Amino acid sequence: MPFINEILKYDSLSIVGLQKNTGKTECLKYVLARLPLEQKKVAVTSIGIDGETTDQVTRTQKPEIVLREGMYFGTSEAHYRQRRLVSELIDVSDESTSLGRVVTARALTQGKILLSGPSSTQGLRRWMRDTRRHGIDLAIVDGALSRLSLASPAVSQSMILATGAAYSINMSQLVQRTAFVVDLINIGVTSERNIGLLDPLEGGLWWIDTDGELHEMEAVTSLSQQVQFHGMERCATIYVAGALVDSFLEKVRKNKALKQVELVVRDFTRVFVTQQQLKMFEKAGGRLRVLHKSHLVAVTVNPTSPAGYVLDSSALCDRLSQAINLPVYDLLKN
Repeated sequence: MPFINEILKYDSLSIVGLQKNTGKTECLKYVLARLPLEQKKVAVTSIGIDGETTDQVTRTQKPEIVLREGMYFGTSEAHYRQRRLVSELIDVSDESTSLGRVVTARALTQGKILLSGPSSTQGLRRWMRDTRRHGIDLAIVDGALSRLSLASPAVSQSMILATGAAYSINMSQLVQRTAFVVDLINIGVTSERNIGLLDPLEGGLWWIDTDGELHEMEAVTSLSQQVQFHGMERCATIYVAGALVDSFLEKVRKNKALKQVELVVRDFTRVFVTQQQLKMFEKAGGRLRVLHKSHLVAVTVNPTSPAGYVLDSSALCDRLSQAINLPVYDLLKN
């Protein structure tokens, strides 16, 4: 697949499913089997548990994770002891999970492994930083259910999005909902000047006037019911450091002084608005931008739901590809 070469352009990759059983683990297996290890040193971990033969929630069969000789991996102490491969221990982290500390090792033979790495985004960033000290060129994170935050540019440079019938068995709804997520991933980046002003700000609500001066708003977050826009007639940009929600977007849209405003968030994982509200905001003249953009390298589909419903794979790939203007892959079929 062309996207394998695209992955090699980045030093980190997150594989994220929009729902359980959308083919995320199959995608991970596909990628691990095809990466050119002679070109890149690769490390892999998971924020959930990957490699189990049976899903603990749906009781359906799951694909096992097979590592090739030379691959590095991060997993819990408990699952490291259950490995079915010969490995060289590289590091035992201070990071503790419910299954013990996180162990990093290198596979000396091909074999199967249960992956259960750091349980937080902060822990993941630390693990990825530590692997680079061992010369890792590409760190791969397999996400857990609905953890789109793993696809944040703060965690990984690139991402693969897995969707499918488990997300919706109605093809039109599935295409629409997935396309909206892709639209969010592809939100444009704000100006370099805005990035310089806003990137250091970890919290709160801020605005930049038409002269480029930065001001802090009284409300702490966009969730506040007391958000006021007094004295912001010359506002050019509003920055939401935390989560962007429908109620705040609606207040901005209805304020006549903010008709042409640019609304900035840190990255797409901070956006928690409906498609309808976003369309109304943009139709009124507003623009949504990010400080940091994710690089979507591929979208994959699993046309089969856990309940046994099967969508037409070719039709699904074609319709979704047209909606997002990107190739879409059914990896099992291909």
